[in-house]
Amino acid sequence: MKPFVSKAAAWLYRRAENVIAVLLGIMFAAFIAQIVCRYFFNFPTGWMSELTTVTWLWMVLWGAAFVLKEGEEIRFDLISSSVGTRTRRVMGIVVGLSLVILYSASLPATYNYVSFMRVERTDYLHIRLDYLYSIYVVFAVAIIIRYVWIVWHQLSGTIEEVIDPTKVSSGL
Repeated sequence: MKPFVSKAAAWLYRRAENVIAVLLGIMFAAFIAQIVCRYFFNFPTGWMSELTTVTWLWMVLWGAAFVLKEGEEIRFDLISSSVGTRTRRVMGIVVGLSLVILYSASLPATYNYVSFMRVERTDYLHIRLDYLYSIYVVFAVAIIIRYVWIVWHQLSGTIEEVIDPTKVSSGL
């Protein structure tokens, strides 16, 4: 059963990356078209700017929820890299539980606000704002699930993050 779950997770991860690639392509095309229309034809188009902003928002939150791996996140690890494994694990549990509690506490209000925004639409594309901002609810749920999983593995001792200060990563 475990190989099936690993293959399914890898397949879902690749599809999440495909969504990011499509959003990036749409954003790039809209950005270039906006430049051409504005500076070559003297015809500014607001909808292209709006499309660029919407795709950027979705790309960032979708990527943070489903594509970005834990080790790729930006960190300030001056303190955690200078302590022992046990202290680092305790710090990971405290931070993970804090994030789970904070995101969980904010989730009902977030959902209510996003639901309330169904009465508003964007200026040019007329996208309902509840559809536009629904990605944040998806992001929050994904972060809650991710950190519950991380805390579980920190408590069971199955995650051991080795900090190599000589390795260049996003934490520098």
